Amino acid sequence: MTIKVPVVRNVLEANEQLAEKNKRLFQKEGLLVLNLMSSPGAGKTTLLERTIEALKDKIRIGVIEGDIQSTYDAERIAQKGVLAVQINTGGACHLDSRMIQEALKEFDLSQLDLLVVENVGNLVCPAEFEVGEDHKVMILSVTEGDDKPLKYPLMFAKSSVLLVNKVDLLPYINTSVEQIRKISLEINPKLEIFEISCQNRTGLEPWYSWILQRTPHYQKSP
Repeated sequence: MTIKVPVVRNVLEANEQLAEKNKRLFQKEGLLVLNLMSSPGAGKTTLLERTIEALKDKIRIGVIEGDIQSTYDAERIAQKGVLAVQINTGGACHLDSRMIQEALKEFDLSQLDLLVVENVGNLVCPAEFEVGEDHKVMILSVTEGDDKPLKYPLMFAKSSVLLVNKVDLLPYINTSVEQIRKISLEINPKLEIFEISCQNRTGLEPWYSWILQRTPHYQKSP
């Protein structure tokens, strides 16, 4: 077991070096870059669809989609009128900086204000691997229960935003948003929490405002 420790450390350090290179490029282009993370089925792609619909006339958006297989999510996003590039990891449970570098070849970054990386559905690995993002954003569906902050604290600790999704289902399940909020803030007091329903399109306006307030090109527009 001890031999694995330096191997893992070296992998993370190499990834972080590439992430810094990505970050410098994003900053040079004046991009806001978000790393969107959740377990499978929490609502990442639907949230992206709603966000694009609301903001595409205000800012220019690009999306990198990460999945183990298929182009299904990228096709959904492309139907909203933005460029979506698919990365299939072939089994890896997360995206890394090298994968992002390859995907960036498909974009003209000078024509974007916001780049969203939709990571592979997983509550563990994506939190460990930087890709050069400005912020990690996590979605938690209420159907997953209110114990997830206790079980997967790293993702909550590293995220800037927690979107608690599917709150329209709360009358039908035994989940406490108050408990999610309490434990999440104990882990990360700076975490911003929005309660939303992508299905009913409720609670999304504060999320849209959060993005616009942090988009450099939008801030500079008259």
